[in-house]
Amino acid sequence: MNLPMQHLGKLDRMETASVDELRHEQLQRLRWSVWHAYTNVPFYRQAFDAIDLKPMDINSLEDLAKVPFTVKADLRDNYPFGMFAVPMEQVVRVHASSGTTGKPTVVGYTQGDIDTWADIVARSIRAGGGSAGDKIHVAYGYGLFTGGLGAHYGAERLGCTVIPMSGGQTEKQVQLIRDFAPDIIMVTPSYMLNIADEMDRQGIDPKALPLRLGIFGAEPWTNEMRAELEDRLGIQALDIYGLSEVMGPGVGMECLETKDGPTIWEDHFYPEIINPDTGEVLPDGEYGELVFTSLTKVAMPVLRYRTRDLTRLLPGSARPMRRIDKITGRSDDMLIIRGVNVFPSQIEEQVLKCNALAPHYEIEVYKKGNLDCVDIRVELKRGAEGEQLKTEAANELAHHIKSFIGISTTVHVQDSGTLSRSEGKAKRVFDRRQD
Repeated sequence: MNLPMQHLGKLDRMETASVDELRHEQLQRLRWSVWHAYTNVPFYRQAFDAIDLKPMDINSLEDLAKVPFTVKADLRDNYPFGMFAVPMEQVVRVHASSGTTGKPTVVGYTQGDIDTWADIVARSIRAGGGSAGDKIHVAYGYGLFTGGLGAHYGAERLGCTVIPMSGGQTEKQVQLIRDFAPDIIMVTPSYMLNIADEMDRQGIDPKALPLRLGIFGAEPWTNEMRAELEDRLGIQALDIYGLSEVMGPGVGMECLETKDGPTIWEDHFYPEIINPDTGEVLPDGEYGELVFTSLTKVAMPVLRYRTRDLTRLLPGSARPMRRIDKITGRSDDMLIIRGVNVFPSQIEEQVLKCNALAPHYEIEVYKKGNLDCVDIRVELKRGAEGEQLKTEAANELAHHIKSFIGISTTVHVQDSGTLSRSEGKAKRVFDRRQD
């Protein structure tokens, strides 16, 4: 591998290992993780015993396909601490999802888990071009959401100065970015757009600021959104991948030297791609649902956790570990419109093709009689105005969506700043068909 080493500092041993060395390490860690889960988590013991599977039956990485899947409902059914593999006195921190669709999913960490997490987030920031001495503005939410504290501990582990802003207070976000002059910001891409809008409102030129790198995650975003963020802010925009059930942010990270999709830190998380309908393991390069098995987690190991994220595994480039392609969507946020499968990211891609439109949008799906109907609400870019421009932009977007996605929509173009803004993960889709 030809790595530009000047910005990377000292790489971890597994970042420079051969693929054979990596696979050997993965197998040893996998066998431990399966044994640990079976021995200490009643849910996994019951799932294994139901199919007469024992930990000693896992003798190769391919044998992992014998293990039953874990899904989010399993975590909720064992709420709050039933998936933990250690006594509570060894659990030093608990995180949880918002629980907006039922009981939250709860995850726990030993002190060793926290240290591992900090190490891999530090590795991620370094892979993005960060180094000791950088100032990092963390605008992910703190609290039960894993984003804020995950980014915080990793940045400190790397030796950075952390500005723990959390989400919200957009005017203050901009003030601190201007006054504290961070080098890096970690935030959702949709909220970064809100921060950019506020910079415009205050008359601040983001390209005149020291900010050079945005590490964006917690929601799917397209390469078109990357171009929008980079052009508008004058920064490098990189993708960090993670999810609470597997660890939090830092499961994978895009490397600055290649910018070709997040590298999965495979020494800690073993990835598979499956057919979401059949569960069949698919070869690298084929699109399907991403599944993870933790290899080093102690408090709460997860075996074959179905993320619902749709992507594909690609060969390693900047590191020996495999990469994932951009997340195209989630199998549980796919909309079926008159027989056509539609993902919000496809709509976003078409919005960003229209020069007059800002990258803010909402999708509303509803029934008119027996037919599915789709309304798209978008905004003009700041400074653009006029009813004729709105009409032209609406027609252009509707045409793009019909041509490239294959569905008819009604597009409503509004004035700049009129759509609701998210301070974390953006709410894009409103499916009213069951209302």
